[in-house]
Amino acid sequence: MSKNFLIKQLSDADYLKELDLIGFDRSYAHKAVDKFLYKNLKIYDLTTPQANILKQTALSVGADCATNKEVITSSQKISDVILTGSFTQLKKIAVKLKHQPFSLSNLADSIEEQLKIKTNKTKIVGILNVTADSFSDGGKYNSTETACKRFTELIEEGADIIDIGAESTKPHAKGVPSEEQIKKIMPVLEYAKKNNYTIPISIDTRSSIVAECVLENGASIINDVSGLKYDPRVAEIVANHNAQLVIQHSNGNEINMSGQNFYENVTDDVFLDLSRQITYAKTKGVESIIVDPGIGFDKNTEDNFKIINRISEFYSLGYPVMLGVSRKSLLGINSDDNELKDIYTLALNTLAIEHRVDYIRVHNVKLHRKLLDIYKCNMV
Repeated sequence: MSKNFLIKQLSDADYLKELDLIGFDRSYAHKAVDKFLYKNLKIYDLTTPQANILKQTALSVGADCATNKEVITSSQKISDVILTGSFTQLKKIAVKLKHQPFSLSNLADSIEEQLKIKTNKTKIVGILNVTADSFSDGGKYNSTETACKRFTELIEEGADIIDIGAESTKPHAKGVPSEEQIKKIMPVLEYAKKNNYTIPISIDTRSSIVAECVLENGASIINDVSGLKYDPRVAEIVANHNAQLVIQHSNGNEINMSGQNFYENVTDDVFLDLSRQITYAKTKGVESIIVDPGIGFDKNTEDNFKIINRISEFYSLGYPVMLGVSRKSLLGINSDDNELKDIYTLALNTLAIEHRVDYIRVHNVKLHRKLLDIYKCNMV
């Protein structure tokens, strides 16, 4: 008599629990679980000897490594590769590479770093626009009184960080002079100090002049939407104040939310650009960095969703990741209905939270705090 076998694919499962449910030996489970976790790692710019050694090492432990087809003939001098295997296999590869030449011991360390399990909880960055022409709520918090009131509300609603911006990033927005930005931001910083608020304050600015002023007056984070391309001196200012820097991806030194840019591979292009800007910031002495792939900046809707769907790839940069989708045009809502936009934003940020994004930057803090509270009670 034939038997029909019932099979279920396990996806993002708690494999320790799954092993326990089938009666696996508990004393060995913590070691065995690595055999059921897999990673695909893209490694850039390997020389022919490095690529060949890595491929042979991978094959020796039952894993694999894809290279340019001409690497085997040595006619291709540099190749990106894709290394694939279980955590157990990748750990074995790293151990073997430590004894190989051509700086492969350094690659071994990098591979081991990629195998660390992300266990963070997502934090909320509340947006406070003190501009007259913000794409979302322009003019609503344009006065000192309304801005300070909103600052307090964001704290009460559960923000972990408050990000204050005095320069609009909507399509075709004109830049705001540093002096005008400072004029709008300083009253809020003074209000925070006067009321002994200890919440970390981020300032959304591309200007080193603004950065220096606000860091001297209570802010501890600079959020540069140009990724240090508009005013590279921002990195030095942040380093001098031992502050934190958010490096957001954008292609140029001007704000461009129109999506009129073309990428060969958007996730690769953004990843590599962020890597270069991280390197630059570190050379200037910046130690604490957050990266943001820049949803909506120089990207069309397809580009944006590719990045959101593959957001976990940016964890490989080795720094916390911030995602900002709140009320942006990729939601496909052209009206001024912020309530509807917030619902759509919440839906996308649910995916971000499931992928353990470090920070979500949002307008509606209250709604997202409720969501995170649900996850706090139910996520492991």
